[in-house]
Amino acid sequence: MQLFVIITVSLINLFIAATYFWQLYRKRSKPALAMWIFFSLAVSMSLITYLKEGNFGFWDNVLNTTDLFLVIFVTIAIWFMGDKSTRFNRFDRWCLVAVLAIIAFWVISQNHLLTNLGIQLILIIAYFPVVRRMLTMKENTEPFAVWIALMLAPMVSLITSKGMLAAIYAIRAIACTGLLLALMIRIEWMKRKSSKTTTILSNE
Repeated sequence: MQLFVIITVSLINLFIAATYFWQLYRKRSKPALAMWIFFSLAVSMSLITYLKEGNFGFWDNVLNTTDLFLVIFVTIAIWFMGDKSTRFNRFDRWCLVAVLAIIAFWVISQNHLLTNLGIQLILIIAYFPVVRRMLTMKENTEPFAVWIALMLAPMVSLITSKGMLAAIYAIRAIACTGLLLALMIRIEWMKRKSSKTTTILSNE
């Protein structure tokens, strides 16, 4: 069963990486660079503290392990192919300060459990830049296929996840991606509703 989960989650993340790359190449997506930089820092620290907190291996938290490769790849792709709207703004810089503060806490305290839990909070904060951009622009800048896949991967990973921290990592991912998908659906619905209203008014 573990091999099935490893292969499935890895293939889902490979699909996400390929889709993001293609969307960026075709200029069809504008993912927030700040969000993915936060992901890269936090996912790295989450895996490090998970391994140090208990007697676990990389594949005991398959989602965190495969996520590390995914977030670094997407971050690099956005850095080179994203447009100016994906860059850091003041809000993003404050979020980055929060990320660095938790990393500093771990370096000083070496408290792996509290640091890991703090990182899960950072992984929630990491969604703020893209949510803020969507609400400000009133436009869905993310591909649905990617975020549906990002919600499916943690669901599969829960089958063989070992330890409380691995479960928290997956459940947090499911909740965050689900809420973002709900926002994306709402924005698309409002956009279509506005478009229909404009069409009706123009025909009168």
